[in-house]
Amino acid sequence: MVNFFWTVGVIFEPDFGYSRRMSTMVNALITTIDDVYDVYGTLDELELFTDAVERWDATTIEQLPDYTKLCFLALHNSINEMAFDALQDQGVGMVISYLKKAWANLCKTYLVEAKWYDNGYIPTLQEYMENAWISVAAPVILVHAYTSTANPITMEGLEFVKDYPNIIRWSSIILRLADDLGKSSDELKRGDVHKSIQCYMHEAGVSEREAREHIHDLIAQTWMKMNRDRFGNPHFVSDVFVGIAMNLARMSQCMYQFGEGHGHGVQEITKARVLSLIVDPIA
Repeated sequence: MVNFFWTVGVIFEPDFGYSRRMSTMVNALITTIDDVYDVYGTLDELELFTDAVERWDATTIEQLPDYTKLCFLALHNSINEMAFDALQDQGVGMVISYLKKAWANLCKTYLVEAKWYDNGYIPTLQEYMENAWISVAAPVILVHAYTSTANPITMEGLEFVKDYPNIIRWSSIILRLADDLGKSSDELKRGDVHKSIQCYMHEAGVSEREAREHIHDLIAQTWMKMNRDRFGNPHFVSDVFVGIAMNLARMSQCMYQFGEGHGHGVQEITKARVLSLIVDPIA
């Protein structure tokens, strides 16, 4: 339900019911695979899983542990089905190569973070962000949003989103930094990599309060860049897609306003919001 709440905040238009269903599925897959890298997998297992996703070949997964086989097959079958929908509805057969590339990029950034954690390495803030704006999964979400809302899906549009242009990059950075501000110490203890706050504290020798202020400043600066770059995109990129990218950034600050919106400590706030928006009738 929380994944659907995210989706409604990002893609709310009545015409895009299919896109909301697919985005909810994508969010659920992201959450599951993120936990595999953060909590369950050994480094050797994660390297095998990352290689399997990059190959996108279900016949090569015999060497994977059973739990990662299930994750891979869920991902493989779900994304192939979405690509088939695009083929069936619009006659576009090349979507799958762009979707699987986005997932491979995501898993490779997850693996980088797993190696950092395993080695006890604390990157600089810049080094962290170059990886983390992709590992937050916004590029995957937005590539899927393009393929599920664009009509027609064009080669130019697919190439545009594949390269993660600024409208995707700024949205991703805001989501990453908002997410980091909402992270609890419990998540770091369970095996999560150091986030932007801890990286900046270590690099600059500042307090957590000062680091948080710096991250808030970075979010404000990124919003200015995003507001500038929301205009002037190529003609084959619709205002709908640009709006989705903007809404993802907005929704991140809603979800992480009081901490991680679907994590420890703020479940009741999120539950109340979900019930108010989706379940309870308007008074």
